[in-house]
Amino acid sequence: MNDLRATFAINGHPLHPMLVPIPIALFVSALGTDIAYAAGCGEGFATASLWLLGGGLAGAVLAAIAGFIDFAASAGIRALRDAWLHLFANLAVVVIELVSFFLRLGDRWIAGGLGLGLSVVAVLLLLFSGWKGGELVFRHGVGQIRRDNP
Repeated sequence: MNDLRATFAINGHPLHPMLVPIPIALFVSALGTDIAYAAGCGEGFATASLWLLGGGLAGAVLAAIAGFIDFAASAGIRALRDAWLHLFANLAVVVIELVSFFLRLGDRWIAGGLGLGLSVVAVLLLLFSGWKGGELVFRHGVGQIRRDNP
């Protein structure tokens, strides 16, 4: 059986799953503040969205580094279709949120229109990516320490 252990780990504990909640929480929160701004709850929500996106992007870089090290270091992981789908979905999320962030730097108030649309697409992709990440761990055993995955 291929070795599916995480390479980027401390004492066998994979770091990627510890880092992914940061960008997920911040990107989903940005969607929430975009909705609040679009609903007329105040301009502060547009500013909050910008900050949440910035933090989410910083967290995504850390999570991506950890995930990519695991991906690149294991032929067994790279052989899994779910790993590729997870990787490309996450890359798409980062690109969408990066575009959204830079658009908002020029016009923070797009949060209620285009920004909201980009946030919706990004969160839908996060749901797909999270599903694929779950498949990697729970169906394929990626990152798990098991008898058949020493």
